[in-house]
Amino acid sequence: MQNECVLLHGWGMNQGVWQLIKPELEFLYSGKVRCLDLPGYGGHDVSLVPYTLHDAAQLVSEQLTPQSVLMGWSLGGLFAIYIAKHWPEKVSKVILVASTPFFVEQLSWEGIKPKVLTQFKEQLLQERSKTIDRFLAIQAMGSESARDDVKQLKQLLSQSPPPSNQALSAGLDILQSEDLRELFSHCPVAISGIFGRLDSLVPYRAIEKMVALNSGFEYEVIDKASHAPFISHKNEFLSAVKSML
Repeated sequence: MQNECVLLHGWGMNQGVWQLIKPELEFLYSGKVRCLDLPGYGGHDVSLVPYTLHDAAQLVSEQLTPQSVLMGWSLGGLFAIYIAKHWPEKVSKVILVASTPFFVEQLSWEGIKPKVLTQFKEQLLQERSKTIDRFLAIQAMGSESARDDVKQLKQLLSQSPPPSNQALSAGLDILQSEDLRELFSHCPVAISGIFGRLDSLVPYRAIEKMVALNSGFEYEVIDKASHAPFISHKNEFLSAVKSML
């Protein structure tokens, strides 16, 4: 029996984001394809005090069957890397989607400018819906179909309850503080990635830094895609996934 392929969404989202490609993935993949909500998302209330990557990732790992293929988008990619390192019996392969082991820009690393994440944290306290809308817009920025991409994402997200304030706040903390480059460089399973060349959250130049950390890292870049390639360039994305499964 083929291993399960489990899809993990990004910050502010829920498992609904995968619904447009799930039927095609089920056709491509001989095993079961399953979408999970991260803790605190999709109406799944959790009591994590504090809400840390370790404890949240452990809750996700408990839902996995052994030797699952983990596909993590954005924040979900951090979960996938972390789970592969700490519960390796649960993971046979990791596929990162517009994700990186460290999201923050530094002198030697390409990423999100620290002030952008700080602004998101401040805005989240004032108006969560507007903060998520702004994040959706940034995710689509650069894509030729940006307006349609955002519209589709909103429609998919609306099918589930909104995430908890705790999960949103903790998720930004994780994006801002978790540095998994060491885990990535010694990932115990095969790891690959799919990126959008126009992504402003995971800059294209970050990929070469990832290859330098892990020489076994294989990747594909979709030229005209931004941060949500599975929405804007579904066929190219599925073709890339097929080569990695």
